[in-house]
Amino acid sequence: MFTHVMVGSNDLAASQAFYDATFAALGIQPAFANETRAFYRSEAGAFGVVKPLDGGPACHANGGTIGLAAADKDQVDAWYTAGLASGGTDEGAPGPRPNAPGNAYGAYLRDPAGNKLCAFCQLPG
Repeated sequence: MFTHVMVGSNDLAASQAFYDATFAALGIQPAFANETRAFYRSEAGAFGVVKPLDGGPACHANGGTIGLAAADKDQVDAWYTAGLASGGTDEGAPGPRPNAPGNAYGAYLRDPAGNKLCAFCQLPG
């Protein structure tokens, strides 16, 4: 459904450190980075972190969440741990999510710029 998702950042170095660590936990490595942007690619699409092109300050979406696919519970846990260690803040520790479809297991973080993300997988059974 999506070709890419982009979020803004006022401190690209801090954001890149966060995404390098959290995406590595999901098996995704940085593909491209310069002084204004960092892009991460997988078979499912691309994710970009950019300094706003209009020169204004970056801000996060109120009510917005970006969901990331994890292969299993261990990847969700590793993603969450890597995010906290890399400048992210807790928005919901790893665990079952009874209000989500299926047998969902997930965790929530905010990146250094305040963007809300989650990593989810479906548990067996």
